[in-house]
Parts: sequence; C-alpha cells; structure tokens
Amino acid sequence: MKTLSEIDTTSKRATKGAGFPWGVAEEVGKNMRLLELFGLPGVKNLNQYLKDYKQEKQFQKITLISETNNANKYPFCPIILGTNFIDQVNLLDKKANIHISNVAFPILFLPFASRASEIIGKRIFLKIDEKEFLLNLNQSIYSNYLKNEILESCNIIDISFIENNNSFKENEWNELYKLSEDTFVEETESLKIGAAGAGLTDND
Repeated sequence: MKTLSEIDTTSKRATKGAGFPWGVAEEVGKNMRLLELFGLPGVKNLNQYLKDYKQEKQFQKITLISETNNANKYPFCPIILGTNFIDQVNLLDKKANIHISNVAFPILFLPFASRASEIIGKRIFLKIDEKEFLLNLNQSIYSNYLKNEILESCNIIDISFIENNNSFKENEWNELYKLSEDTFVEETESLKIGAAGAGLTDND
C-alpha cells in the first residue's frame, strides 16, 4: 500500500510534469493526500485528468469566481478552479450560494473546497450533480458518494456556506452546565491557606 507521503510527492511531480507550475503542483499533491485519506478516488481521477491534459484536450480556465459561473465551450479545469476558489474564499463566503457549471473531473476540486472550509472556519455543503458532500473544516468529508470510480465531468457544482450555530438549545446547555457544577470544589479556609503559601518555605 502506498503511503500518503508517496501519494503527495508523486502526484506533485506528475502535475508539474503535465505542465502546471510548481506552486500549483504542490497544492495538488496535498489534495491527493487528503482525498485518499478520506477514502475518495483522488489518484485515479488525477491520473486520467493529467493524461487528457497532456493530450491537449481543451479545458477552460476561470480567474474571478462569482455566484454563477458558466463554462462556455469547454469544461472548467478543476485545478485552476480550485486554486482560485481558495484564494477568493474569504469573499465568496459572503454570497448565499455559488453555482459552477460544466466542471471536468470534479472530484479534483473537492479537496480545494475542503481546505477552504478550514480557512474560513465554516462547514461547506457541496453538491456535484446529485452527489452530496459536507466538508468539515478539512477534518472530514461526509458524503453519500463512496464509489471508487473516475468522474470525468459534471453538469453543476452547487456550493453553500453553513453558518456556525450551536446544535443544541440554550436550556439543554444550562442543564448540562448545572450537572457539571457537581464537580466544583467548594473553597474552604484550609484550601485558601494552602493556595496562598503553596510551595513556599521559610529557611531563615
């Protein structure tokens, strides 16, 4: 079994070998480590995408991401889309939803969005057509899609940012806190004296 370090290094070098800059290649290496760690087919999708890229298949680049992003003639490159998404996420999370149509090998975009979730400190809900992904601050990816297959394209990626709210009610917190008070130690006179002179000795 390949180690995560091997996956990172080889993916980085392969991306550079396909013609991407070193900085972008390093990001892809980190991404492949993440996808494989989360049990998603990163290497398989990257391998096929880079073969297509080397054969000079046409992919559209995107620089400025807005609420609605439509690829015209060719599908969006998932790597360029992902690097720009991370760069712009602090502005993008102010928008209600983001829609991106016609993305090539969308699984390769997924780890960029996962890392962006950590940057903004918010969970991200992402849909690739009917496939759903909940990205938890780059700590985990919950999904209804666990197939080990190559996903060459998708019609639409929908992205929404989840505001940070407690999952419990205020009265539930108060009840739990009340129980925690049973562990508090009541301050006594002996504790006060011990705390005031703890660790001190008079040798005079």
